[in-house]
Amino acid sequence: MRALLFAMLLAPQLLVTGLALAVGRPSEMLPDPAQEARAQEIGRELRCMVCQNQSIEDSEADLARDLRRLVRERVASGESDRAVVSHIHDRYGDFVLLRPPFSLVTAPLWAVPVLVLLGGALGILLMRRRSAERAGPAPLSPEERARLAALEREP
Repeated sequence: MRALLFAMLLAPQLLVTGLALAVGRPSEMLPDPAQEARAQEIGRELRCMVCQNQSIEDSEADLARDLRRLVRERVASGESDRAVVSHIHDRYGDFVLLRPPFSLVTAPLWAVPVLVLLGGALGILLMRRRSAERAGPAPLSPEERARLAALEREP
């Protein structure tokens, strides 16, 4: 029981420590807070190619750390945000961008969610139509039966 309690108390500390290391060591941060904020903002737009679902600012991978250093070097040298992103984009391609531009190559990435939604809606409509066809016609109400009987009696 003590071990479980100890683990529950220690787990949040380890989680916070791991996240702090992912953002970068203080020695890797730029001394100018404005430049550091710019570098972090740029890093949030770039994908870690090892983790693939995190920005380089959130990743602990060595490649992400190297890219964070590269971004900070270029920001410190006075390059614009666009120039820094362009440099990394030229080296690694569209995949490094968390929001890739629309082009013929990236069109499937943009189209897949729409196609999945349309396919799901079509599937639901087809299932409803099939179940309605299997059910057959609805039974006649008493008023409809009486009217049908009256029509059958007429010459």
